[in-house]
Amino acid sequence: MVGDPYETHGDPACYPGSDVLRNLPGLRSIEELEAFEVEAVGARSIEAPPAGRFDPKHYRALHRHLFQDVYDWAGEYRTIRTAKGGNWFCYPEHIPAQMETVFARLGNPAFQPGCEVNQFIDAAADFLADLNAIHPFREGNGRAQLYFVRLLGLRAGHPFRLESVERDAFLQAMIDSFNGRLEALIDELERMLA
Repeated sequence: MVGDPYETHGDPACYPGSDVLRNLPGLRSIEELEAFEVEAVGARSIEAPPAGRFDPKHYRALHRHLFQDVYDWAGEYRTIRTAKGGNWFCYPEHIPAQMETVFARLGNPAFQPGCEVNQFIDAAADFLADLNAIHPFREGNGRAQLYFVRLLGLRAGHPFRLESVERDAFLQAMIDSFNGRLEALIDELERMLA
């Protein structure tokens, strides 16, 4: 829940008459849920991540790992249409196919161990922009994206320091990328390099 709320209509994932997502501890206020989410996801993020093949199945397992204490649907694709700032994300009926298409790019040389750092950063920014536009989960997309790109960086030999993420600057870079402007996102990724 950290950040601006999504624009949805008749969301069955929320408690009736509320914008609060149904959650495992049964919290009914956005503030309580956000505090719990930050704590629970933070604790899971320092554990060993699930192994996988850097494919959509692996990405879903990573989301499940991070949010398993918060939502029973963690790791499952969303089933409703969502938007932020008037920009609609991928419609849910297209998410599986779009995920396969975007994740197929991770086989490119720019993502492999030993790749040149500038090629990796450019490819990672393009990948993140498209993954963000899909927004496959009802909540937790940004944190799952950062967690996953950290793993991509480790695999490629270009590790990121997630503690150096400046939330507002990174969020603005992701918004810019939604509109096809990758320069700020490339700058943010370069700044995050270890």
